[in-house]
Parts: sequence; structure tokens; C-alpha cells
Amino acid sequence: MALTAQDVARLADLARIELSDDELVRLAPQLDVILDAVASVGRVADLDVPPTSHAIELSNVFRDDEVRPSWPATAVLAGAPAVEDERFRVPRVLDEEAS
Repeated sequence: MALTAQDVARLADLARIELSDDELVRLAPQLDVILDAVASVGRVADLDVPPTSHAIELSNVFRDDEVRPSWPATAVLAGAPAVEDERFRVPRVLDEEAS
């Protein structure tokens, strides 16, 4: 069933799009082509094709969150410019009154 200019005018009205008469006449066959293409997809996707959200299967790429041994503190602090009580010593950034 081919769309008519009146069908396109109704669709444009529902979408609140203002179209001229020339645009209505020009868009009707173009929308027919689009509707035929959508219908052809429906014919190809039969019951043997399960519905999916993506063309290829996606999987989570994150590893499991598990506790693993870390570097020893002495090795981590070896390159630090200043160390205090086995921690990085950094310059004070807040005033005495703010802390």
C-alpha cells in the first residue's frame, strides 16, 4: 500500500512538522521506500533468529575483584623524596586553622 500525500500530511501533523504541498508529494514515495526496507528486515528476521540488542555478543571485560598480594611498602617508598612512619611525607597544603 503506497503512502499518499494525505498520509504524509497526517504524519507531519502528528509530529508537528510543517511541510509544504511540494514536500508532501516528494516525501510520500521516499517514505514508501523506507517502509519497504523495514518490512524486508522483518521478513529476514524469522523465528530462527533470536532477538538481540547487539549484532555481536558482548561480555564484561573486567576481572574479578579479588584481594592479591601488593608490593612491599619498602619497595614502594624507596623512590619517595620523603618518608615518615612507613608512609609518604608530603608538604602541608592546608593552614593550621583549617585543619
